[in-house]
Amino acid sequence: MNYHNISSCDIVNGEGVRCVVWVSGCPHECDGCFNPITWNPKSGVKFDSNAEQEILKALESPYCSGLTLSGGDPFHITNLDTMIRLCTKVKEQFPTKTIWAYSGFEFEFLAKIESKRELLKLCDVLVDGKFKRDLHKPSLKHRGSSNQRIIMVQESLTQDTIVYHKDMEEQYR
Repeated sequence: MNYHNISSCDIVNGEGVRCVVWVSGCPHECDGCFNPITWNPKSGVKFDSNAEQEILKALESPYCSGLTLSGGDPFHITNLDTMIRLCTKVKEQFPTKTIWAYSGFEFEFLAKIESKRELLKLCDVLVDGKFKRDLHKPSLKHRGSSNQRIIMVQESLTQDTIVYHKDMEEQYR
């Protein structure tokens, strides 16, 4: 897997102060994407033990709320194995920290595909759906366009229905 950046102190991509890994590889190529440089899975640099240690070190900080997977798309086939290993390690070492993931794939699709479901099951929150320029609203919390949903993953998997995060608009309640 390749990645573009690790942000150890981010306050935009999920609740609280977060460590964000920006992975390479995205099949969605959304019009108006703010990060098209990450579309190519071969762009960026190879994710290695140094990158992993940088993330784990950032998560040691008491003010860090957790890890956010962004990109690119963490559910891209080239990212799955590495993201599953990383998130498993994060859950073991930091059980109180949350894992957020941003994906152009929808929850229902991810839940059906075993390899993608394996990563999904390690996440606490999923912001799903492709970015749509015509639905872009700068006032939205944690997402770029109004079609995207903020989903509580564990609750949704357990209840077998979509459970929305508290920051969703009334249109989804």
